[in-house]
Amino acid sequence: MLFIDGKDREYLRTLRAGGRVSLRGGQLAADDLIGRPEGRTVQTASGESFLMLRPTFAQLIPNLPRRAQVIYPKDIALILLWGDIGPGMHVLEAGTGPGALTMALLRAVGAGGTVTSCEIRPEFIDMARANVAQFYGAAPNWTVVECDARAGLPRRDLDRIVLDLPEPWAVLDAAAAALRPGGVLVVYLPTVLQVKQVTDQAPAAGFAAVQVMESLLRPWYARGLSIRPEHRMVAHTGFVIVCRRRAVD
Repeated sequence: MLFIDGKDREYLRTLRAGGRVSLRGGQLAADDLIGRPEGRTVQTASGESFLMLRPTFAQLIPNLPRRAQVIYPKDIALILLWGDIGPGMHVLEAGTGPGALTMALLRAVGAGGTVTSCEIRPEFIDMARANVAQFYGAAPNWTVVECDARAGLPRRDLDRIVLDLPEPWAVLDAAAAALRPGGVLVVYLPTVLQVKQVTDQAPAAGFAAVQVMESLLRPWYARGLSIRPEHRMVAHTGFVIVCRRRAVD
């Protein structure tokens, strides 16, 4: 559950029967909150009030337990839309991290699609599985494979592939072999030097229609007579590269 204080600060907490929720030095009994409609204002014993809501996916991502960098909501939005990821598709992600993108992909493909996660580090697999189980739920259409994507991808005839790896250019040939003609490859990268490597090598690997973009998110503060940009903004977090798999003549 998400609790929002009077200054719009957010606190993600898990409600467990018989437990207690600690918020800024005050506490609430979980049993008094479980089953109550969201959207209510609750008050701790110290007198501080909080708005109680189920978190949206965008609110959940920055608060995920993690030991790896999470892909921000604004970048996930680009990946889903420009990657044209939708219901019934078969999608593979290489580089799973804490599972934020995994959950977005599962939501996008629906029960009729599948998501395969290829991850080389077992501790990241455990972290992603725990987050998906806790914050998404059962996902029978999700398969996790411990593998090195550079040695090949574990599926073929995929509709979409998403790479979140330090050296994705080393996976371009494997991605081309696994992706159906016309399928979309999406690559997420933090630095422009990495972008240069991918865009230089993508055509030779069988990809065309290469596009590079980034998203800058500028929130605004609007309260009373004060309407202005927030003092902090989510500026550069990464580049998104989108390209299409050529057919073999």
